[in-house]
Formats: sequence, C-alpha cells, structure tokens
Amino acid sequence: MALKLITPATLLPVTVAEAKLQARLDDDVLDTRVSAYITTATQMAEQITGRAIMPQTWELSLEEFPCEFELTRVPVVSVTSLKYLDFNGVQQILSSDLYTLDAADDFGEACVEPAYGTSWPIARCQSNAVVLRYLAGYADAASVPQSIRDWIILMVSAMVDNPAIESNTQTYSLGFADRMLDRYRVYCA
Repeated sequence: MALKLITPATLLPVTVAEAKLQARLDDDVLDTRVSAYITTATQMAEQITGRAIMPQTWELSLEEFPCEFELTRVPVVSVTSLKYLDFNGVQQILSSDLYTLDAADDFGEACVEPAYGTSWPIARCQSNAVVLRYLAGYADAASVPQSIRDWIILMVSAMVDNPAIESNTQTYSLGFADRMLDRYRVYCA
C-alpha cells in the first residue's frame, strides 16, 4: 500500500495579515517569510492531525481491490478516479456509478466501497494494480476549524520569534497549545 501526495495545496488556511497580527509585525518586509512560515506550520498541523487542511490530491495504490478503500486524509471531497489493471495487464477506469464514497464524518476515515449490488472487478495481482485518486481538504480557509487556524497562527508567531524552529519542526512544541489539534487527529485502525 502506498499513499502519496499528487497535487499539494496551493491555498493557505490563514492570511499573512492574520499571522502578522499575532506576531505583532507591521513591516511588509517579512511578508514572504511569514507566508513560508504559514506553509510550514500548515504542513506540521497536517502531520500531527493526519488530515488534509486545504484542497489537495492524494493517490492510494494497492496490489488488489480491498473490501473497501480506507481514505485517511480527511475531509474527503470526491474521488477523482479509480483505475486498475485487468487480468491482461491493461489499465481500466472503473465507472463512478460502480462505487460509492462514504465521506463519513470529519473525525474518522472515509471509505470507498462497491455500489449496492455490485462487486469489485478482478485486478491483476501486482504492485500498484489498483490506484484510487481523491481530493481531500477543506474547501477554503473559512471552512478550516478555528482551532487548527489558531494553532497555525501561534506556530507562525513562534517561528517569527525564533527562526531556528523552522529547521527543527519535528521536535518543536507549543506546549499546552498543541492540545488545540487533539480533537482533529485522525485515528485509523
């Protein structure tokens, strides 16, 4: 099984102005740096929570069809395509009316399963024989939960105060403020 990011997010969940307000910056000279900090803080939040924050495309590759596809980068907006290699090794595109997306709620994994009364076709048994591509993330910055946005703003402010954080994001903690993300963690079986 391989999950990989195909198209990263191009939108930011908070504006440079919002981040600068928290960091008490009024100089426009650092706007580019603050924008980079927002991107880094957003990636950190995604890593901690296991979710997609802004719209991005993911691809899940498997050796065969599972009973159901478990999509862990939530919220899932839509399935872009579901392709598989048939018995002869020819790539086929499965019609979207042959499967359904259960986007579930915002706090668990989403799943794709065969439509009622259908079953998965037989795929050739080999690496990456079945590939599901999907769009995940909140529609826009206003749709991102406020706790996630606040955590990103606090992390940007911390990076402004201590630029060394950016090179050591794996071990940096905001202490009690990190609990703001707990509610949004995706736990998978």
